[in-house]
Amino acid sequence: MSAALHRIDTRTPAPRAEASGTHIAISGLTKTYKTRGGSVPSLKPIDLNISKGEFVAIVGPSGCGKSTLLKLVAGLLPATSGSITIGGVKVTQPPDGVGMVFQSPVLLPWRTVRDNVLLQVEMRGRPVAAYREAAARLLHTAGLDGFEERFPWELSGGMQQRAAICRALVHDPEVLLMDEPFGALDAMTREKMNAELQRIWYETRKTVLLITHSIPEAVFLADRVVVMSSRPGSIEAVYDIDLPRPRDLTVMGEPRFVRYTQEIRKHFFAQGDLDH
Repeated sequence: MSAALHRIDTRTPAPRAEASGTHIAISGLTKTYKTRGGSVPSLKPIDLNISKGEFVAIVGPSGCGKSTLLKLVAGLLPATSGSITIGGVKVTQPPDGVGMVFQSPVLLPWRTVRDNVLLQVEMRGRPVAAYREAAARLLHTAGLDGFEERFPWELSGGMQQRAAICRALVHDPEVLLMDEPFGALDAMTREKMNAELQRIWYETRKTVLLITHSIPEAVFLADRVVVMSSRPGSIEAVYDIDLPRPRDLTVMGEPRFVRYTQEIRKHFFAQGDLDH
């Protein structure tokens, strides 16, 4: 295996979806917000293809448009120009085949863990009884056996976030979008959740798009790491992460892992902006 890090030249046009088996295709995507003070550009034209079952992480300085990009993919915001397709279908509203996990678990305190997970299918107007088995499997996968009838306030922060991931997956979406899901956790819990998320992804093989401020987290979890520039955000570089799977936390001490994080961090030193 070559010691060189595989960085993709982002000046090369993205491959056509039908030629590459692309699951999410982002083409010429821009976003400009209209304010009383005038137009505020958030994203420059972005082109990015994500393959089915791929885990892609996006890092960038605060305010660069990472979360805006995720909301556009989720159909929660309209694009100013360009297009997003998921499975060949243009995104014009929240797609049924997408699950989303936010920084806060947003669990309803009066509902049990199981009922919080099943809230997803209730809101989509699907028969709850048909998804009880799926909810049980996911809670088992997430290590929440025995906590199904507990309430959110009886769980640790990490357990609450695992329940939120189960909720996002219970309707069996093809795509999982995650916006800094572990940012509020302490360092040790965050590392455990990284390992837990990798295990869940390894078993479900969903297409995952993760927003994170943590470069080590991105390298640990992802097949590719996308580096964004300062606002208005654009893709500055894309790195293929050539580390064997499954990964455990010891990989973070390996020289190749350290080289990836150092190389990606150079982008933020060059911009004079480095998120923790």
